[in-house]
Amino acid sequence: MSQRIIAMWSGPRNISTALMRSWASRGDTHVIDEPFYAHYLQATGYDHPGAGEIIAAYETDWRLVIDQLLANSGSKAIYYQKHMTQHMLDHIDRSWLSEISNCFLIRDPRRMLLSFAKVIPNPRLDQTGLPQQLELFNTVKQATGQVPPVVAARDVLRDPEGTLRRLCAALDVAFDRAMLGWRPGKHASDGIWAKHWYAGVQASTGFAPYQEDDSPVPDNMRALLDDCQQLYDQMAPYCIRQEDE
Repeated sequence: MSQRIIAMWSGPRNISTALMRSWASRGDTHVIDEPFYAHYLQATGYDHPGAGEIIAAYETDWRLVIDQLLANSGSKAIYYQKHMTQHMLDHIDRSWLSEISNCFLIRDPRRMLLSFAKVIPNPRLDQTGLPQQLELFNTVKQATGQVPPVVAARDVLRDPEGTLRRLCAALDVAFDRAMLGWRPGKHASDGIWAKHWYAGVQASTGFAPYQEDDSPVPDNMRALLDDCQQLYDQMAPYCIRQEDE
């Protein structure tokens, strides 16, 4: 069976896990959670929670990871892949991206950094995933000659059904109302790092309502916010929205 492969590229502190839950709720979709994470941890030496356990449990050779991502994952029609853009280190080949459908999930940098500051007080630009996200976006656009779909976390939370319908249309996939909710708790598709990061989504049964927050970033993050905003602003105009928004 020919399987449709969809890769969703997101930075950290976004709603990427909730979106993975959404796609997993479809009866025709198999999902995979952050397949390059073990390689990323091994290559960088970052001391993330459970790093040793993750490296021991998952494939660390990026070439074999790509082989897995391009292989048929089973009997379901769609193979949805949740990717963190910061995991795509410079030495990882990008040519395989032209063989799959790529889409991008972005989040307002100020809100992302406010969330990031709670776990990493002084993040570097590369840890935000934004430089890699823009590079991947431009790589896909150049390789395919088309602008890949972009969705903003804010739009998904404000209008889950409308935004997901537009995303599915852009991907030429039929929308399924099952995408609007999921059962709470741990899912078999969750990476073993879920115990460190997924408490919120494991308590959820759907997308949380969007909440405004005008809090400023800490002084030590202002320069970083400027850098992040410049990268974000190059992708934001491509967000899938209604024509009258």
